[in-house]
Formats: sequence, C-alpha cells, structure tokens
Amino acid sequence: MGIAYERTASTPDDSADTARGGGPTSPPIRVGLIGVGKMGISHCAILGAHPRVAIAGICDSATYIASALRKHTGTDTFHDYRKMIDSAGLDCVFVATPTSTHFDAATCALERGLHVFVEKPLCLDPVDSMRLADLAKRRSRANQVGYHHRFIATFRETRRLVQAGAIGEVYHISGSAFGAVVVRPKSGRTWRARKSEGGGCLHDYASHVVDLMNFIVGPPERVLGAHLRRIYSKDVEDAVYATFRYPGGASGQLETNWSDNSYRKMSTTMAVYGTRGKIVADRQECKIYLRSGAEFEQYPAGWTIRYITDLQPPVAYYLRGEEYSAQIDAFIDAVERGTAEHENSFASACETDRVIDLISKAGQ
Repeated sequence: MGIAYERTASTPDDSADTARGGGPTSPPIRVGLIGVGKMGISHCAILGAHPRVAIAGICDSATYIASALRKHTGTDTFHDYRKMIDSAGLDCVFVATPTSTHFDAATCALERGLHVFVEKPLCLDPVDSMRLADLAKRRSRANQVGYHHRFIATFRETRRLVQAGAIGEVYHISGSAFGAVVVRPKSGRTWRARKSEGGGCLHDYASHVVDLMNFIVGPPERVLGAHLRRIYSKDVEDAVYATFRYPGGASGQLETNWSDNSYRKMSTTMAVYGTRGKIVADRQECKIYLRSGAEFEQYPAGWTIRYITDLQPPVAYYLRGEEYSAQIDAFIDAVERGTAEHENSFASACETDRVIDLISKAGQ
C-alpha cells in the first residue's frame, strides 16, 4: 500500500494564490519585527511595501542596526521585544531571531493576544513547538512558520497532482537540498552553526526538505536510519542523510548538505514515484511523467514540463522570489480573518520538528 492523503478545509486551493492588490484596510495591520538580520530585513522590505500593513515597531539587540533603521525609516525601534509588544499597539509580530529564542518570543506575543509569524524551524525542541501550537489554537491567533518553499508553484503543483492521484499510488519520495553555507572551518561560526542556537544543517537546511516532503505526501511514521556528518563545523553537522517509512509502506530518502560549494545558492529538488508515473520538481520546473493510459487533465502520457514562469501567480512586490511575498500575503490574510486554521501553521511545523527530532536520534 502507498501513502494515504487527506485534504483539509484549512488547505487553500491553488486558485486562491493570486496577487493581493486591493486597497489598504482601515486601519492597516500594525506589525512588529523581532530581529532584523538576513530574514528580518527581507520581511521588513516586503512588509514595508505591503498595501495593508504598517510597520509599527522594530526590535533588534544590535544598537547600530536599530539606530540606522530608526533614522532611515522613522519607525520606533526597541532593544527588548517585550517593551515593543507592550507599547507599540501591535496586531501581529514577525519573529526572525535565532531558533533558540523562538519559543519565548512567540509565547510572549501570543499571551498578549497577537498573531505570530515565526521563521523556520519553529523550535529546536518539538515539545516547545507543540506548546506553541496549542497556545495559538487556544488563543485563536493566526500562526505561521516561514517555510517559503510551500509557496513555490512548482512544488504546489507537485502536491496537487500527487494528492489528486495523477501518478497513482505513491511508493517512494526523495528530497534533497545542497548549498554553499559552510565551506571552510572559519565560516561555521554563526549562530546557525551552534547546536544550542541554530541546530546546524539538520535544523537550518534539512528542515526545509522535511517540511516540503510532509507538504507533498504527509509526514513519515518512522525514521529507519540517519547519518549526520560534520565536514567543516565543530559543533553541528554539515550534511544529513535519512531514510523514512510512511504509513502504508512507502519509503522516503532525505539528502542535504550545506557545505557543497558546487552550488552557488540553495538548490532543492523533490522526486515522487507512483504506480502511474513520477514527478521531479525544483525551483524552476515541474517535470511530470505519466505511463501510457495514465493521462490526467492536460497532462498526456510521457513527459511534460511545466515552468515556474507559467505556474507562479504574480505578487504585488517582488524580492528574492515570489514565494517570500506570497507567504506574507497568506499570513496577513489569516490575520485579517482572525483565524488560527490555515496552511503553514505551527501545527504543521510541529510535524516537521518531530521528524527532525527522529532524524537526530537515529543519527546518534
């Protein structure tokens, strides 16, 4: 038997992934940013251009960053997110700090009634992730984790076709991600390369792949084996390999390496194998092969290639890729609806953190 699929009411149709360009709400949603490093700055730029958002506060522990942002944006800045949450009149916060701090910051915001977006992964400890998911549900606050690959149209089409049964019964899925993050001993000194703060390749790179595999076919029930390999880092792994087993007997393979300098930037690929065909997808294209007699919708037997340029809906503001704006649009929509039930929630991120924990234990 293969993998069983279930589409829930909280999963939007692809037709809903269109650019949101309507007039601003009155009043706009007041957003606070916690952490303005790489991802925080990216969120700041997208939110600053969003027609229904006003950035009401920015918090960062680095004095020079906060001072520069206050000078050039005129936005109130803070060094303590608690003070910002208590005084800036916020509707929601974006948490883009080291992973080890996510739980405390998100808990503080949720307990004060705010909607919360947290960068991935949700937490280093899956128990903390579950506590946050439960708290968000009890408070009925919109909650989302920054797994932006879910908003890339090639992967969304892969999921749609798999769950519609286009390739038949799935018996294997493989996911991979490679990139040049830590390519020499001295480059592994950031918080991401410290076990207690970022968690290494497993939490920073493999989490994207695990979450995307969960998105397409659902989470595995077991991790049969794993190998966590240090290449340049001293405290964390730089490469992760794992084998999964899914309900019904399907298998899965994970391969990630953030010390592969043959890649200029992160490259993620999914391959799904079924009894009627297979799908291979990356950021640029979705390649579908269907056996003779297994035609589906506009897809004939044989190979069909769908490119990102044909599949990806436009966004109002482009930065790094449409998916970054699309995920923020989805969160702002959830805030406006005041719903805790939507895609990319803390609950789905809990499943990713659970699998990461299983990989870590299997690799010991």
